[in-house]
Amino acid sequence: MGNRLYVGNLSYTTSRESIEAMFAATGEVREVAMPTDRESGRPRGFAFVTMGTTEEANKAVAQLNGATLDGRSLRVSEAQERSSGGGGGGGFGGGGRGRY
Repeated sequence: MGNRLYVGNLSYTTSRESIEAMFAATGEVREVAMPTDRESGRPRGFAFVTMGTTEEANKAVAQLNGATLDGRSLRVSEAQERSSGGGGGGGFGGGGRGRY
């Protein structure tokens, strides 16, 4: 297990500071990253926390998965690296009337 954690099910009102304070109880917090929505600028409801060591990360998962912060039950697990394969793709196909 690495020392980078995924923290899900966050309230939109949760701050970096409150996440850092919660995780600091289990060890050194090196970074808290909270992605925001491009359109609205609001937090997206999850964060990534980088702990000082793998042991501290394991301790944080054991103690904080299911813990409550700002009225929400947190999901804490090891962060998974994104696959380097293709992305969400998509296209413009679909219904509508075709040309005759």
